[in-house]
Amino acid sequence: MSIQYRGIEFTPVQAGSVFLGTEKGGWMYGSQRPRHEVRCPEIYVMKSVLSHSQLQELLKLDKTKVTLSGERLKQICMELSKHFESSEHGLDSKKSWEIRCPSEGEWRHAHEQIQLELEAKKIEILADGVSDNYRGAMMDGRPRDFTGIGPMANHRTAIETHPNQEGVTALSSAPMDRELSGMVARLIITPIREGEAIRVPINADLSANIRGEIFWTFLLGVIPSFAIPIARGMGSYATSGWANLLFGGLCAGFVTGAFWRPRRPTVSFDEVDNSVITGRRN
Repeated sequence: MSIQYRGIEFTPVQAGSVFLGTEKGGWMYGSQRPRHEVRCPEIYVMKSVLSHSQLQELLKLDKTKVTLSGERLKQICMELSKHFESSEHGLDSKKSWEIRCPSEGEWRHAHEQIQLELEAKKIEILADGVSDNYRGAMMDGRPRDFTGIGPMANHRTAIETHPNQEGVTALSSAPMDRELSGMVARLIITPIREGEAIRVPINADLSANIRGEIFWTFLLGVIPSFAIPIARGMGSYATSGWANLLFGGLCAGFVTGAFWRPRRPTVSFDEVDNSVITGRRN
């Protein structure tokens, strides 16, 4: 059953899991690893983003054009959460509820269930801070904070839609310290997660990755570099020009790592506890 609140319709999304990231092992996919499971509770999501008239009403502005900024979005979420009474909408009053932008896990999970409406050439703000990859990401759907230092602290993760291809999205970022044309937001009603967050392990198994890289570099680069001249009847060059062949093979093997390496394992929700203690995960 949908929730109507302050002129906004929130559609229910059942609890469930969604997988974020990729298993691909190439270096070019490093920012999208590791693939991991996110378990989301039941939430209520706007199918479409906040309209211009809704922004005017929520911000109490009469301007003909209202553009979003981080401060305005924060003001809207705080105002709506402050006056929201869960018992009036049939929600579990034992839980604390909040209204905010969705995290990436919540957004992807909702999109799988109810097909969120997307407009072309828009940048939709999420609740997550910007990060280099999914190491340390939340696995219960709560937003991820920015942990670094620098100007990216004023940015948030965003879903950017393709200018021409309908339904095609990419993960990007957007500044929160200024107004930006084309920036939009949708809101969710979600229970506040209590207790320590379950996260994707911070560290990979570095020694295993190094061993694997050495193996594949030799197999795909160094060995073919020596085998090709020998197969062509130039065995003497394999001896006299071994330094050139070795260097060329290492370069070739190194380059292949950008595009292909064996798939990395997926981090599932149930197996994280032990890996969190050791901090090791390939």
